[in-house]
Amino acid sequence: MIQIGTKLGGRYEVLEMVGSGGMSYVYKARDNVLNRYVAIKVLRSEYASDQGFLSKFRKEAQSAASLSHPNIVNVFDVGSDQGIQYIVMEYIEGITLKTYIEKKGRLPFREAVSISMQVARGIEDAHNHNIVHRDIKPQNIMITTDGMVKVTDFGIARATTSETISTDVMGSVHYISPEQARNGYVDGKSDIYSLGIVMYEMVTGRVPYDAESPVAVAVKHLQDEMVPPETYAPDLPVSMSGIIRKCTQKNPDCRYASMEELIRDLKHALLHPNEDFVVIPGADDQKTMMMSQKDVDQIRNASANREPEEENGEGDGDGEDGGDDDEDPDEGGFLNPKMEKAVKIMGIVTAIVIVVIVALILGNVFGFTRFGKASGNATKVEQSEDSVNVPDVTGMSYKSAKEALSDKGLEIHATYEQSDSVDEGKIISQDPAAGKSVKSGSTVNVVVSNGNGKDKVTVPDVVGEDINQAESELEDAGIAYDNIKKNYSYSTEYDKYEVMDQDPSGGTEADSSTTVTLTVSRGPQQVTVPNVVGDSQSDATSALKSAKLSVGAISSSYSDTVEEGCVISQSVTAGSSVDTGTTVNLVVSLGKKVSYVTVPSVVGKSFSDAQSTLSNYGLSAVQGSTQSSDSYSSGVVISQDPAAGTSVESGSSITLTISSGSSSSSTNGGGSSSSQGTGEEGSTDGTQ
Repeated sequence: MIQIGTKLGGRYEVLEMVGSGGMSYVYKARDNVLNRYVAIKVLRSEYASDQGFLSKFRKEAQSAASLSHPNIVNVFDVGSDQGIQYIVMEYIEGITLKTYIEKKGRLPFREAVSISMQVARGIEDAHNHNIVHRDIKPQNIMITTDGMVKVTDFGIARATTSETISTDVMGSVHYISPEQARNGYVDGKSDIYSLGIVMYEMVTGRVPYDAESPVAVAVKHLQDEMVPPETYAPDLPVSMSGIIRKCTQKNPDCRYASMEELIRDLKHALLHPNEDFVVIPGADDQKTMMMSQKDVDQIRNASANREPEEENGEGDGDGEDGGDDDEDPDEGGFLNPKMEKAVKIMGIVTAIVIVVIVALILGNVFGFTRFGKASGNATKVEQSEDSVNVPDVTGMSYKSAKEALSDKGLEIHATYEQSDSVDEGKIISQDPAAGKSVKSGSTVNVVVSNGNGKDKVTVPDVVGEDINQAESELEDAGIAYDNIKKNYSYSTEYDKYEVMDQDPSGGTEADSSTTVTLTVSRGPQQVTVPNVVGDSQSDATSALKSAKLSVGAISSSYSDTVEEGCVISQSVTAGSSVDTGTTVNLVVSLGKKVSYVTVPSVVGKSFSDAQSTLSNYGLSAVQGSTQSSDSYSSGVVISQDPAAGTSVESGSSITLTISSGSSSSSTNGGGSSSSQGTGEEGSTDGTQ
């Protein structure tokens, strides 16, 4: 293991470990040059010190890096740093098919076909580059968050020449082909076998062969008959059962010849699931290979060193990159010397037979030998009594063609193609051609029309449904999983992962090949609440709507600090993150609160008493002018403005007019004052 934070190759910063297996650890890392996440597979130290193994490791990683296909996890780089050997791969957000099966149990037929087709396309690309995976299993198949299927972990794959290669790699025992188990020749058909076992597990929820030890499982692959998948999945269409059986034939020659053939049958199964069209050449002649106890003991001894690793479960990594169930290419596999010797003897015998046949043919051509009866100087070979002329079956239905060929003692093998000129179910072409002489029992290959491939289906209405349920309904209606596209959008109306919209709409009659586009809800989008306190009501409303929020209740309140018409407070705190459409309530200022009082009467009171009375009412007294008054003594309030009984704002000022005394008192007072001023005047006045 390596430390988190370690930087490999000067650019790959290790962030966390996401998986481990028999050969390596897998880490999530950041590529600081291209600013993207990657997965890095780091060899365990015991392998990193083996120079022979390292050479093979680098060569095989470079071969895998040559692949570029949407259904294969890309390999970006291979390197060595500080004694650490690593491979840099595409980082996948998703789960392994193994985990998906464990969560769902049995997968629906159409979903299993869709996954199988994507896996087969990826492996087909590898085979086209002369690379055999050799470890196909659900742990090495990733399902991304957007539904894409990717094959990963070509860690024990090995580049091949045009010849098949011999391998001693055991692979994952529940999925290995019989030829891998007995250390035989391995080519692309071994991957077809393993994919067949994966398909079996998808539709039944279980593997066909299981036992207490890896050796016992391997022996079952060699000599046990597989329980038909429909035993555990009664609703499985006959077409899928046939495909699985053909993939998992113990004799490689009885399997599909290529991934291309398998993909063609998978497509046909989607269109005609209940049609029994799969032909397994020579399947009836196969006999289960029975093994003696001695043979079993030899396998057990040869693979004993592998059992602890299998039993410890290190072959079942389940990390983000699809796991890492590598096996050591240099460890002993299921070596059976007895079987190997038998294969060599059969090869020698076959070679001798071929030489004899070639010699006889050449002798016949040059006149040295004769086949059949000669007539005069004739040297041609008479037609053997067990030869027949191939009838013309083009234009016939598959059933009629099968009967016509059967009457001649011939077999039929069908493949399917779309055709605009030949009706569905009719024979487009045949090989050998009509009239050709062939040996009785030969197989005639026919191409059957699928029509124009545009079967009509009624598109179901899935708006408002969970995306998983919607996909299942569309598949059940005849829409292929590959033709279901998804777009994602935020919504306040639909819950997360609910279908918001679909095209074409529900109830539409469409071709089965039509692409149905679903708009799926991401749920409400998160937005930041703006601060609208102090803004005018109109400005606050505009700001909230611009932030994709709803303006709720608007209430009013008096405020001594906030201007009338402006926001005093908001119900959701400014700066918080909320869903789009969240309602924000506002409180708007009415300005300062104004109260009204009725002016009391203070006429007849002294100015000081009037001040006290008005103050008790929240009013203030203002002294106005003074006037003489015969009715009110000096210093007493004569009148007030506003008058008593008037309603005024609290805090208003009341103007008071104050008495200066009577007018006569004022005059006399003035004379007395004068007499006091001059004795003579007073004396005169007093005299008068």
